[in-house]
Amino acid sequence: MSIVYLVGAGPGDPDLITLKGLKCIQEADVLLYDRLVNKELLSHAKPNAELIYCGKLPDYHTLQQETINEVLIKHAKKGQVVTRLKGGDPFVFGRGGEEAEALAKYGIPFEIIPGITSGIAAPAYAGIPVTHRDYSSSFAIVTGHCKNDEKDQIKWESLAKGIDTIAIYMGVSNLPYIQEKLLYYGKSPHTPVALINWGTMQEQRTLVSTLEDVARDAQHHKVENPCMILIGDVVKLREKIKWFEGSEINQALLSNGVL
Repeated sequence: MSIVYLVGAGPGDPDLITLKGLKCIQEADVLLYDRLVNKELLSHAKPNAELIYCGKLPDYHTLQQETINEVLIKHAKKGQVVTRLKGGDPFVFGRGGEEAEALAKYGIPFEIIPGITSGIAAPAYAGIPVTHRDYSSSFAIVTGHCKNDEKDQIKWESLAKGIDTIAIYMGVSNLPYIQEKLLYYGKSPHTPVALINWGTMQEQRTLVSTLEDVARDAQHHKVENPCMILIGDVVKLREKIKWFEGSEINQALLSNGVL
């Protein structure tokens, strides 16, 4: 029977995919995967499975979203098992909701398999808990794609005044704007900020700064996407509990070819 699985592949470390997500890869006749999906996961697909790359860069999309929807529908109508493999979680800035809507419109059966999102995983690998009894009782996930006030629907005042920890996805190129809005609405310029590049991967590197300096520091150190921006006092805990970058664990994984 045809079915489409919308699967979260996790943040990068292939071991972080769920067991159910792995099963969906193994069962797929057709597998559509994104740019940030670890290619090691593709090795679990059936030898005769059709692999379709549909990764997106900020300024270039291999396949437009409408085309991806059409491909999912086309193969499902052929009676195939289709797995749509997305970085992180399909419903956290993954357009999984749009794909589910398209499938529902044509009466195609589908399942959602959640994945570990990078807004939680990247900080964890950097030694930063997004919540902590002494530092943070609230946590928000925010898109960083906003570029100007005309298109910006983000409630910056609420974030600046009411949220302890803010995780911003895809925001490196817009850091000056993000910094400006949070400072304007009263976020302390001394608030710690972590920029976590390639979270959970062997290449992971973390730059710690403050809200008043982060845009300058990111430019100086040439920080690029993929990068998770974490803003809040929980960043202070990194010095106490960082465990991955440069650790014996990380080095052992590298030397053994696990990462």
